Amino acid sequence: MKASVVLAAITASAASAHTIFTQLTADGKTYGVSYGIRTPTYDGPQTNVNSNNMACNGAPNPTRPSDKIIPVTAGTNVSAVWRHTLESGPNDVMDAGHKGPVMAYLKKVSDAKTDSGVGNGWFKIQEGGYSNGKWATNVVIDNKGNQVIPIPSCIANGQYLLRAEMVALHGARSSQGAQLYMECAQIEVTGGTGTATPKTYSIPGIYKANDPGLLIDIYSQKANFQYVIPGPPLFTCP
Repeated sequence: MKASVVLAAITASAASAHTIFTQLTADGKTYGVSYGIRTPTYDGPQTNVNSNNMACNGAPNPTRPSDKIIPVTAGTNVSAVWRHTLESGPNDVMDAGHKGPVMAYLKKVSDAKTDSGVGNGWFKIQEGGYSNGKWATNVVIDNKGNQVIPIPSCIANGQYLLRAEMVALHGARSSQGAQLYMECAQIEVTGGTGTATPKTYSIPGIYKANDPGLLIDIYSQKANFQYVIPGPPLFTCP
């Protein structure tokens, strides 16, 4: 496909490319839109990986606070529910042409309702990149917008911020061309054994603009290329 054709397709679909983490499913219950999640009304991306807004989103997508905390059982899977807008349904998740990785992080906090998320304390608990010719974002789209996230059984109980993230790489040929979408859910973890202390990282700080997973021309890659998922190593229980 010629570059001009690719660029035209990108431009045509840009208006439907955006996405928001709108709901959380935990312990078999799907909570309402924006319940326990700091959602924006605008579904735009972050592009500056050095911005404090990389933690839980922010301008130009100012988020609204939530006074709710969602109970989550350690050792279970939760689902971050992604939608194009706060009003969209499961068939309107994110433009399928906007391909890239999917990640999720946790940060233990004393008060999930007020902690900004900025700074150290984050560890990665889920990731997906490019496998068997398919991007992780398309896996989420095909799953009706559900990003399945395992909550480690070995972490300590308490309040956490759960940061779910999708990245679109259609414009990632140039620095700050990658589009990063993220929101933070406010959760209370119970049932954890507390036997592991994850190594933590700072947001901003987990990504660099020239990371090979963020500065990449996905249209020039071979079908079986090895994509490098950005961010720190995935944490798993011992």
